Amino acid sequence: MNPPRQGGHRSPGPTVLGVALSHPERIYWPPSGDAGPVTKQDLARYLERVAPRLLPAIAGRPLTLLRAPEGIGGERFVQRHAARGLSPLVGMVRPRGEEKPLIQVDSAGALVALAQSGVLEIHPWGARSARLAQPDRMVLDLDPAENLSFGAVVAAALALRVRVLALGLVPFCKTTGGKGLHLVVPLAAGTRWDRLHAVAAAICERLAREAPERFTTQSALAGREGRIFLDFQRNARGASAVAPWSPRARPGAPVAMPLDWAEVTEGLDPRRFTIASAPARLEAPDPWAEMEEAARSLPPLSQVR
Repeated sequence: MNPPRQGGHRSPGPTVLGVALSHPERIYWPPSGDAGPVTKQDLARYLERVAPRLLPAIAGRPLTLLRAPEGIGGERFVQRHAARGLSPLVGMVRPRGEEKPLIQVDSAGALVALAQSGVLEIHPWGARSARLAQPDRMVLDLDPAENLSFGAVVAAALALRVRVLALGLVPFCKTTGGKGLHLVVPLAAGTRWDRLHAVAAAICERLAREAPERFTTQSALAGREGRIFLDFQRNARGASAVAPWSPRARPGAPVAMPLDWAEVTEGLDPRRFTIASAPARLEAPDPWAEMEEAARSLPPLSQVR
């Protein structure tokens, strides 16, 4: 008689919203500073909790995903197209003009399935899958040089906000889960990519001309010391920006956090928004709740320049 096989049967792991988690104890984010480790199960539970705030920012849109199945210390890769390794709960769309199916997530269960697949960052495109030729978001990225304080980024965001409001547009602000801030501007239907890119470039270039000692639109690191890079290149078809409430694959498990403008002050510390701390903000009103109603048409390019 052959002896029974050892380890031949693996007990099913815990489930979150019906999604079975294999190796739920796998550490995606190791301890960092005062932050403890974050496991696959921790990430799944986090995405379950924040789904009501995260889904409105990504549902119906193609996604670019950052996957790190062994955690932030392991191999990473970016995934834009549907392929093996993702749950059937994760949707696929093939908008006009795209050769391969793109990834789309429309449910809380699909969000949890991303955690099971080692997705640590979620980046939506700036248009909906059904109208991919018509962007409905402008994203202005403030990326500071290493030697700048976050207070300088806050001051830049407030200056940029004034410019955007003067154009009849309504900007919203979020931390990026890193060292910068994003201004996100909802746009009315009918916007074209070429016009969006031109207007976003003109807004940033004008500010850089008026205060060249503080701002630059040049991406080369060599010319950015002591200045903030105003990045408008996310305003092109196929480009993406990290979703509000999405984690980042960085030490401490930070998340990108939508803000009320009253929070965008000199004392703002983006490091306090983490997978562990962010769910407490669900008890407060959503500062981005009125984003869809705030959509406006782009002004003439001549008005921006």
